Amino acid sequence: AEPPPAAAAAAPPRPLLARLGAKLCTWHILKTIILGQMLSLFICGTAVTSQYLAEKYQVNTPMFQSFINYSLLLLVYTTMLAFRTGSDSLWQILKQRWWKYIFLGLADVEANYMIVKAYQYTTLTSVQLLDCFGIPVLMALSWFILRARYRLIHFLGVAVCLLGVGTMVGADILAGRQDEEGSDVVIGDVLVLLGASLYAISNVSEEYIVKNLSRVEFLGMVGLFGTIVSGLQLAIVEHREIMRIQWNWKVALLFTVFALCMFGLYSFMPVVIKVTSATSVNLGILTADLYSLFFGLFLFYYKFSGLYILSFVIIMVGFVLYCSTPTQTAEPTALPQPDSTGLDNAALKLEESDIEPPAITVQFTRGETVVVSTD
Repeated sequence: AEPPPAAAAAAPPRPLLARLGAKLCTWHILKTIILGQMLSLFICGTAVTSQYLAEKYQVNTPMFQSFINYSLLLLVYTTMLAFRTGSDSLWQILKQRWWKYIFLGLADVEANYMIVKAYQYTTLTSVQLLDCFGIPVLMALSWFILRARYRLIHFLGVAVCLLGVGTMVGADILAGRQDEEGSDVVIGDVLVLLGASLYAISNVSEEYIVKNLSRVEFLGMVGLFGTIVSGLQLAIVEHREIMRIQWNWKVALLFTVFALCMFGLYSFMPVVIKVTSATSVNLGILTADLYSLFFGLFLFYYKFSGLYILSFVIIMVGFVLYCSTPTQTAEPTALPQPDSTGLDNAALKLEESDIEPPAITVQFTRGETVVVSTD
């Protein structure tokens, strides 16, 4: 029996849905999602331990915590570079690119510090929203420096992710997590924008180094110069806070967990960036705040809102859309070659034509011997 007309009319969308599902449900996208969420969990671990230190033990030492992380990177990856020989040894890297890594270490350290410092001046909502400013900055830097070329679906994916962040902020407000106005909102907002921009610079540099040089070189150099910069800044701005810490095994455990999560984040992020890109990684880790909120339901007694689940779904949809189509890399523009009929070549031909060819005299002698002479 033939199907009714209504069923026949509903049949065509199935192949389209099947193709869409086949495009979105691939091993590459699944792997990208898993890797991105692992990074989000590392960030969640650093956020939860920092907040627990601040609320339960009144410990606010972001630079000291960063210094511990950079020191671990120094001990592990810079030491690995020190035992290398040849062109990728520590001495050769410092000899060729030391000043570049100074700026990279400075950008990375200050990005971490500015974002944390901004919480003292502005609201949680402002930090969450303005921190997304780093994504368009990252895309612009990738366009000019890495020659990444985006399609419409990439911009659509970013827009959907930012919509998810807006939903998360709305959930915070409805759940009562909106903080009171800080001491100076303008300073706090500027710090967030600067920190997000420095994060973008650090991430683009990381992608370039990881894909063109090596992961160990990036981590070793960031560990070396990050330790120097954060150590100097620590001695200037946080030495009093460190002296006031009331040390016990719980505080030490929280510092240890923070350091391990931060070390894992720095060690694992280059692996994910090499597989994907810095932009996709930054979109994937937008869920880190949501994981922190879920932990906060039990640790800090946050109020739950269904919008948190909705925002998570929206961010993941945008992330999948962005990763569904790989970005293209523009080829470097070739320099125009001079025309073979140019003035220089024409003059050269005229000069060659002015040179008279040598005269050749051929004489036949007895015995059929040929004698050739030139004048």
